[in-house]
Amino acid sequence: MNKKPPLIWLNIAIFTLTFAVALIGVPWYALTHGFSWASGIIAAVFWLWSGISITAGYHRLWSHKAWQAHPSVQWVLAIGGAMALQNSILHWCADHRVHHKHVDNNDKDPYSAKRGFWFSHMGWMLREYQPDGHDYNNARDLQKNPVVMHQHQHYGAWVLLTNIGLPVLLGWLCGDLLGTVLLAGFLRLVLVHHATFFINSLAHIWGSQPYSDAHTSKDNGWLALVTYGEGYHNFHHTFEYDYRNGIRWWHFDPTKWLIKGLEKLKLASGLRRVPSDRIEAAKLKMQLKLSQQLLSRHQTTGEFLGKLEQEYDQLLQKLQAYYGEKQRLLKLQKHQLDRKARRQLKELKQAFELQQRQWQLLRQQLHALTEEQQR
Repeated sequence: MNKKPPLIWLNIAIFTLTFAVALIGVPWYALTHGFSWASGIIAAVFWLWSGISITAGYHRLWSHKAWQAHPSVQWVLAIGGAMALQNSILHWCADHRVHHKHVDNNDKDPYSAKRGFWFSHMGWMLREYQPDGHDYNNARDLQKNPVVMHQHQHYGAWVLLTNIGLPVLLGWLCGDLLGTVLLAGFLRLVLVHHATFFINSLAHIWGSQPYSDAHTSKDNGWLALVTYGEGYHNFHHTFEYDYRNGIRWWHFDPTKWLIKGLEKLKLASGLRRVPSDRIEAAKLKMQLKLSQQLLSRHQTTGEFLGKLEQEYDQLLQKLQAYYGEKQRLLKLQKHQLDRKARRQLKELKQAFELQQRQWQLLRQQLHALTEEQQR
């Protein structure tokens, strides 16, 4: 029988205390005293600051290097990250890079979703599963960053200052010291904690896999609403170096909007985007795989399967032709784009969209056929 690793009592105490105060203290104070508008506004600002410091800073900036930030922005995100109380930038990013490298490997992924919801949500932080210490060799680039190393070396001081010092000071200034500490300190911290933890747990359980099923990650628009846009997790694990998680304009991704806004203010640069043809090709590959699985379960004739694969090949060719020409034209100067080139691109786009419609129609026929066989 394997002996369980020792408990990390400091983490247990922090999670237990903050949750108990948020669950009991906040409703009690609301009923007996009431919160001021100022304490509510401070809590909302701290919630946004600390949460988005994890998603825009710890995650997309430092873990994946999906964009570059001005030093002033790095300081704001580093301080907000300490307020989120999820360990230092260096430690968090080293763990996260291991997670991506060994995703779903129960022996190597520090918060593998295949070990269950509780483990990936919080359990991995409650016991010493890394008894030999923490290896930062996969984060040598971060060890050269003065902002990252300052925060790492003075992490405890920044945690106390942002989670206790600031709420106390601002609460005293607005005349609602205890209310501000309860809202901007305890409740805010619990909400930010579990929003982030949901990315490791629920975002690997609940949702769809439009880009890949090589890992457990899922896309879920509902989760995006409470995780600062991190709910499109299947996309992220498939294309981890993209600064976006939600790639469509209607996808709720405030982290993406912040980074794009900072770029316009000349405070961000080097925003990395996965080429559209790679994204579309990944989606097509998954659609083909799902259709093939559906056909195999219902023992449909090989003729239909052959037609499906033929349509897939034709669509892939049209996709590559359209996006290849689009990329070529983007590299040309505006005065080099003549009417013939524009017309050719338009024709390639129309051919691609027509092939897309035929592909979707064929898949709809397939689903209708399998449903009829089930009756």
